[in-house]
Amino acid sequence: MPTWKEIIARNPHHSEEYAARWRRIAASGKDIFGEARLIDALVPRQARILDAGCGTGRIGGWLSRRGHRVDGIDLDPVLIEHARQDYPEATWEVGDLGIDPLPQGRYDAVVCAGNVMGFIEADRRAAAVKNIARSLAPGGRAAVGFGAGRGWEFPDFLDTCRSAGLEVEHQYSTWDMRPFTRESDFLVAVLRS
Repeated sequence: MPTWKEIIARNPHHSEEYAARWRRIAASGKDIFGEARLIDALVPRQARILDAGCGTGRIGGWLSRRGHRVDGIDLDPVLIEHARQDYPEATWEVGDLGIDPLPQGRYDAVVCAGNVMGFIEADRRAAAVKNIARSLAPGGRAAVGFGAGRGWEFPDFLDTCRSAGLEVEHQYSTWDMRPFTRESDFLVAVLRS
């Protein structure tokens, strides 16, 4: 599975194409905010939320417009610029979850959607999970979603989360909380610090 850095190195236009694709999906009327609604349901109003691997900011932007205080981080400066333009009420920064330290104990919730974990270099994934765990306030929750076949088996991911001090609170097969089974090809893990 190629990392995001490898994808954009091969195709310098990929980030703009990615942003344009999400704009088309939104314009079609398709619901693209399921991840955001799940996070919104997990936290009180005005919660501090980190959108980890935020891309164009669609999830964090939706949450910020509902009264939450949102920071977003993504390693792609093109996507961060889209987030800043489309959702100026949130804070968006370029950074790498597997390298750049996050503020410790700041967030009530972290959302990591869009297969972000599968796009991180394999040797940096555990560091990214630890970084997310450290960024959570006591009792804070993280929701991480990614598909099978992305180079990180679900049981190994969950073991990494436990090793980072996160409790696996729930497992779903979709962001709208359908049950997770052994046959599921997508995992949404709700984790608690």
